[in-house]
Amino acid sequence: MNKAITDGLVLMPPPFANGLSVWSSGDGVPGSATYEGAPNAAFVPADQDFGGCLELVKTQATQKLRYMGETPILPGCYLRITARVKAVSGNLPTVRIAGWAGGAGGAPVTGLVTTGPAVPLTAYGQVVTVSAIVGTGQRGGVNLPWTTQVLYGHFGLDLTGPNGGVVRIDDIEIEDITGAFLRTMMDWVDVRDFGAVGDGTTDDRAAFVAADAAAAGRQILVPAGTYRIASSLTLNNPVRFEGSLTMPTAARLVLMQNYNFIDYVDAFGGDEELALRKGLQALFNFSDHDSFDLRGRSVNVSRPIDVQEAVNNRTDFAVRRVLRNGHLNAVAGPDWGTIEVTSQATYAISNPLELTGVANVANIPVGALVLGNGVGREVYVRAKNVAAGTVTLSRPLYGAAGTQVFTFRRFRYLLDFSNFAYIDKFEMQEVEIQCNGLCSAVLLPPDGQTFAFTDCTFNRPKDRAITSHGTACQGMLIDRCQFLSNEQGLNVQDRVSVALNVNMNDVKIRDCRVMRFRHFAVMAGLYHMIANNHIFNGDSQPEGVRVAGIVFTSPTSKSTVTGNYIDNCYLEIGNEHDPEPDFSNEFSFGGLVITGNVFLASGVPSWFRWIVVKPHGPGHFLDGLVVTGNTFQAVSGRVDRAEGVDTSFAPLDMTKARNVTFWGNSFNNVDVRAQNPVSLAFTQNTAATQWTCDFGTVLPFGGRLRAVDALVAEGMITTASGSRITEMPFVEPEQGPAGTQARLSWATAARGRVRLTGRIDATV
Repeated sequence: MNKAITDGLVLMPPPFANGLSVWSSGDGVPGSATYEGAPNAAFVPADQDFGGCLELVKTQATQKLRYMGETPILPGCYLRITARVKAVSGNLPTVRIAGWAGGAGGAPVTGLVTTGPAVPLTAYGQVVTVSAIVGTGQRGGVNLPWTTQVLYGHFGLDLTGPNGGVVRIDDIEIEDITGAFLRTMMDWVDVRDFGAVGDGTTDDRAAFVAADAAAAGRQILVPAGTYRIASSLTLNNPVRFEGSLTMPTAARLVLMQNYNFIDYVDAFGGDEELALRKGLQALFNFSDHDSFDLRGRSVNVSRPIDVQEAVNNRTDFAVRRVLRNGHLNAVAGPDWGTIEVTSQATYAISNPLELTGVANVANIPVGALVLGNGVGREVYVRAKNVAAGTVTLSRPLYGAAGTQVFTFRRFRYLLDFSNFAYIDKFEMQEVEIQCNGLCSAVLLPPDGQTFAFTDCTFNRPKDRAITSHGTACQGMLIDRCQFLSNEQGLNVQDRVSVALNVNMNDVKIRDCRVMRFRHFAVMAGLYHMIANNHIFNGDSQPEGVRVAGIVFTSPTSKSTVTGNYIDNCYLEIGNEHDPEPDFSNEFSFGGLVITGNVFLASGVPSWFRWIVVKPHGPGHFLDGLVVTGNTFQAVSGRVDRAEGVDTSFAPLDMTKARNVTFWGNSFNNVDVRAQNPVSLAFTQNTAATQWTCDFGTVLPFGGRLRAVDALVAEGMITTASGSRITEMPFVEPEQGPAGTQARLSWATAARGRVRLTGRIDATV
């Protein structure tokens, strides 16, 4: 920057040859004495060193020479005043640059440094150059640091020391040297100034490191060009990319002050997919940022992102990390296709999480879904051992003992964590994964805990939204997310996609919206909380098939389902991940609280049920099941009842039910209003010693009347002749072919009306 060039400012004083009337012996202000006609000053036209110059005799203690023109002082502009002087005769004085500071209205600005460094003249005829820099900034090298109150200055020099000496002075120069201060005035350093070439071949890493060291908080400028960085690089100062970087896959770029997706896109020449991979690589490799912000951008992804491959230098991570605020959009590419392998293998109940003798085990991908006879839903390959010919399973198989041919189907995921060994506390916040029917969304690592998805949208996953093929689902948190199926136009029975599965404990699913998957969640493990979600899995078919929205595969899940809107699907409670599904001294179906939900169904057959228990082996019973405060409503038709048992594999043993609460629910267009305990009134019109009171189908789950807790006469019990009977009968429950009747035995033939409270369970 040079104001004389850019703004046309006149800085240079006129030469002495033009006359001495503009040169003052005072401060240079208007009215001060000049050297025109002064006896101690004369113009010398032909000095051998200077050409034309001023010859001056020192007659005062401080002999001043000031240009009377007003030299402007501008903020951010730095001026250098230079004079060349030599002693001719007499005493040798000392010389220095000096000035007078003028403010508004011509008033002097006081309290400033107005003189530069003093230089003594030590020999006759020796040319000495003196200079000083004036400016409004307190910067190194500025001799006269003036304030912005100063509007102009009168500049020249002072002679100090003994009087009587004669000196000659060359024309005084004033020049704009602001450019000398640009390095510290500007808020950036240029990597080219430190040796960067930007030809795409030369390793420019050392230049970037040097520029970063020199920046000291200023921005690093990467100008146009392609800069090869051969190894990992961390830049501690802000960076502005006009050019782009090329780096090996294993090399990490850490932008400490610019750690967000947009700057990574700029760093890699607009390659958004590469920028995402490099950003994730950095996320798992340094601790100064806990999150990678996509800054609301949409990232087109043409192939699965193997996150461990992108990170490449670690297989486990246990510190909280977050991917947030953006849109990952799958676009067509050759790498999205599902891999399917068939292989013969042997399964033994004694080794419930392993297949042995697996043919072509090397070709079976980790993370593949396992299909075969006796294999429950959402069983995956957790690991494999090629040398041993074994495959480790995520869950046991309920009926696959022996040798058979299994199918292994490996879906392709936009974010695939399966090659990590262990990750804790990874979160996604406000991210939409748009799968476009090309791929699945997220495959968790085989081990870890407390993955979290908050305010995310899983849009049109081809097969799965969130898959756990191991234990990384432990403590998973899913809050305020949307799951939108790619199969919304298909009838329920034709759908294959599953929103999510879990294998471990303590999963929280809250405030989510789920649209038209085959299943929303297949949940193994215990202690889950499912609250305030809307799960809709219907279609437009009249009396259409409906399937489970949520499947609990542990018979006693010890979980809560609270405040949900469960629409055209049902809750299934089963044990399909039990290698020995027959009951054998274990907890049976229960440990589940279903409360405060709205269950709706439209256009379904009358045999549809909202709560279904499905034993995969005989001998099981209800134990600790709570169904309270729910609303069951059928639209466009009626439903026989709200609950039922799927006996495809085995019935429930209703002679063992205990601690079942099915109470306080409301029913609309539901024929049987099941309750437990249930209070019913029975009327005996003819006198008899034995009354049969049939509770019929009102007992939930087709249960037996195992106990009568209360018997109250409603009105007077009388004999056939009308005489009052005061003694009580004794009660015998579990009567009749289905065990739903209670027999009341009276000492005398009696008639009247009683109310009985019965139950299907033993409460202790």
